[in-house]
Amino acid sequence: MDIETDGRFGNKRVHNRLGPANGAASSSTSGKVCIHWRAGRCNRFPCPYLHSELPEATTKRSNHGGGGGNVWRNPNGGGGGRGSGGFNKWGRGPGGADGGPRHKAPDRPCRFFLAGDCSYGEKCRYPHSYCMSDSITLLTPLQGHEKVVTGIALPAGSDKLYSGSKDGTVRMWDCQTGQCAGVITMGREIGCMISEGPWLFVGIPDAVKVWNMQTQAEMNLTGPTGQVYALAVGNELLFAATQDGRILAWRFSASTNAFEPAASLVGHQLAVVSLVVGAMRLYSGSMDKTIRVWAATESGSLEVTYTHKEEHGALALSGMPDAQSKPVLLCSLNDNTVRLYDLPSFSDRGRIFSKQEIRAIQAGPGGLFFTGDGTGELKVWQWVIDGSQTK
Repeated sequence: MDIETDGRFGNKRVHNRLGPANGAASSSTSGKVCIHWRAGRCNRFPCPYLHSELPEATTKRSNHGGGGGNVWRNPNGGGGGRGSGGFNKWGRGPGGADGGPRHKAPDRPCRFFLAGDCSYGEKCRYPHSYCMSDSITLLTPLQGHEKVVTGIALPAGSDKLYSGSKDGTVRMWDCQTGQCAGVITMGREIGCMISEGPWLFVGIPDAVKVWNMQTQAEMNLTGPTGQVYALAVGNELLFAATQDGRILAWRFSASTNAFEPAASLVGHQLAVVSLVVGAMRLYSGSMDKTIRVWAATESGSLEVTYTHKEEHGALALSGMPDAQSKPVLLCSLNDNTVRLYDLPSFSDRGRIFSKQEIRAIQAGPGGLFFTGDGTGELKVWQWVIDGSQTK
């Protein structure tokens, strides 16, 4: 799969938040550097403080933040500049020859860059990148949805990537060009989307829409009440989590070439919002603050082997292999980030940053994966060889 970059990330609007020129600031008797300028948000004009760093002889700090190029940005379009340009981890310089302190490197990108309105460009003291990791690189954004992306799918045998959104549309993306190849208007908010083999399943209020991408067969599964928030496939069954707290199941019948109702699981008191099938069990998470385990057979047992805690709520999980086929977990949190972890150690592999929450993550072939956020934008990422992982 080859998705071409359209180069739109460089075209950002420029706003005047710079304050006075350095010459005007230098006339100040304070002799202090403006802390708001350092943070990239000074809007005072004129500002009584300096809008430039003090000479190195005065500050005894290595000057890696201005004048030359942007030390944060990977010239090859990578994810944050770690290990490049002669700087060590997170872009920190080697420190002054006199043993002076180094600048403390930021642990996240410039928030004005993420919002699309940083006026400092390459002179910004904060990284202009959507990720901080040596393990992944951003290939291209896919823009078109007007509301949050709630599902991403790549059906087997298809050369199209599909995305669903609360704007009521399913968009098809050409995997060769990265261009939108078509739009299906559902007319209703899309709650979720998955694919299994050639099948594409889309959850909408009061129904599940089904397409076979090889035969072009189309079906409409009725039974849900309210929005369908999650879908899962396991044990030859299709499960749908509904707004009224039920979990509905269908089984595909080869004789009728259709999905037929198989079960209705009742137990949750409020909407079911997540489903996972594994180890001969169906796991369901609900707004009633419970997680229920539905046994598919009488055999097998489960026990908790590890619990990983996060400071923020989890929105989506996706497991996939990295560029060296090592297992990695991607965890989207409600602080607008995605954390990358090695498994089973949960060692940190970096972070992805977004303007709004990332609600959808989908693995693809050839080391690709896709994310969709609250602005309606998809991003195409690729795993790359991380030098630190080969040692």
